[in-house]
Amino acid sequence: MPAPTRTEDAATRRVAVLDAPSNLGLRPPAPGVVPGTYKAPGALRDQRLLDRTGAEDAGCVTPPRYDRNGWRPGDGVAHAPQLAAYSRRLADRVTALLDAGAFPLVLGGDCSILLGAGLALRERGRFGLAFLDGHSDFRHPGNAPAVGAAAGEDLALVTGRGQPDLTDIGGLRPYVRDDDVALLGIRDDDEYTAELADTELLVRPVAAVREAGAAAVGRAALDRLERPGLDGFWVHVDADVLDPTVMPAVDSPDPGGLDRPEVLELLTALCASPRCVGLQLTVFDPDLDPDGTLAASLADLLVDVLG
Repeated sequence: MPAPTRTEDAATRRVAVLDAPSNLGLRPPAPGVVPGTYKAPGALRDQRLLDRTGAEDAGCVTPPRYDRNGWRPGDGVAHAPQLAAYSRRLADRVTALLDAGAFPLVLGGDCSILLGAGLALRERGRFGLAFLDGHSDFRHPGNAPAVGAAAGEDLALVTGRGQPDLTDIGGLRPYVRDDDVALLGIRDDDEYTAELADTELLVRPVAAVREAGAAAVGRAALDRLERPGLDGFWVHVDADVLDPTVMPAVDSPDPGGLDRPEVLELLTALCASPRCVGLQLTVFDPDLDPDGTLAASLADLLVDVLG
């Protein structure tokens, strides 16, 4: 079904918060330990996120149980059947919100929830993707001896690189085309930098954001994402796009990330576009935030962007 034309701006759009508390795409942080990202939606709601943004409560898409017992390197993506089924259910919920004219704010969970959003959008037409992440998440069978954790592979998967049970749900591979992606804020030493340069993805690592300025990089992204032929675009934000001095409660707190004003400027420009149809936040781990300070900081960021 084609997306309706969006004419409202960020001040008038109807935000609906949907929880997607899946941790299926992550490795265990320690033997026998379950990743804590499934607690993130609750931690953000505890900061009165819905009241402060004036958002509707769109409920929760409950994920299958996290269980990597028996998985071995070479088996493909861990939890693949569960991820495929969950992505289908999440896509249906995102679709219902878009059909109702809402702007989904999806609270993950890990980055693998991008499969559900990507599938929903692909079923509606041709959409772009603003991908704000500290890592390119571009591991796939063509550049790695083994895959396994979908949260480190989500951009590769939604652009059609990987096993068909995840990349070709409903025969819709790819969910997002390379030339419809703006990849912003990855670390300058990302391991897939050379390969990314040979694709049609727009790539702006931290150094490029700093050199040109976040405002200019946001405009360059919008030049791609608002162009004719696209029905709109989705925004993915991994909390680890922020430097760990700002946001350490993530599974891979690598140094050299963006600061809060830079991320805020990028997100504000992207989400203010009438062509932006939804936003998701991923990989925040409340287990690493015992006093709730970092949850409060993330909630403040979302309020500043959407409130």
